[in-house]
Amino acid sequence: MKNVTYILKCNDNSLYTGWTNDITHRLKMHNEGKGAKYTRGRGPEEFETKQEAMSREAKIKRLTRKEKLLLIETYQQEQKLNLKHQDHMA
Repeated sequence: MKNVTYILKCNDNSLYTGWTNDITHRLKMHNEGKGAKYTRGRGPEEFETKQEAMSREAKIKRLTRKEKLLLIETYQQEQKLNLKHQDHMA
């Protein structure tokens, strides 16, 4: 299983940062109210080791809210560009 770091936007507009080695199960737990409640999840970053994922989590938690939102926005834009590139390659 891959170790991932993720950010969730909660119902109260707060941001939750965490890590897991089972993103499907972890998101299910959040959806069931057994983790932070959220309105929309963000795509995970993948890491080779638990230590790398935990280190990234710690760095993200030190960011300001504005910096976290910028990180999310940048990631989403990169994903859109990657999809467009893949469409052109097909």
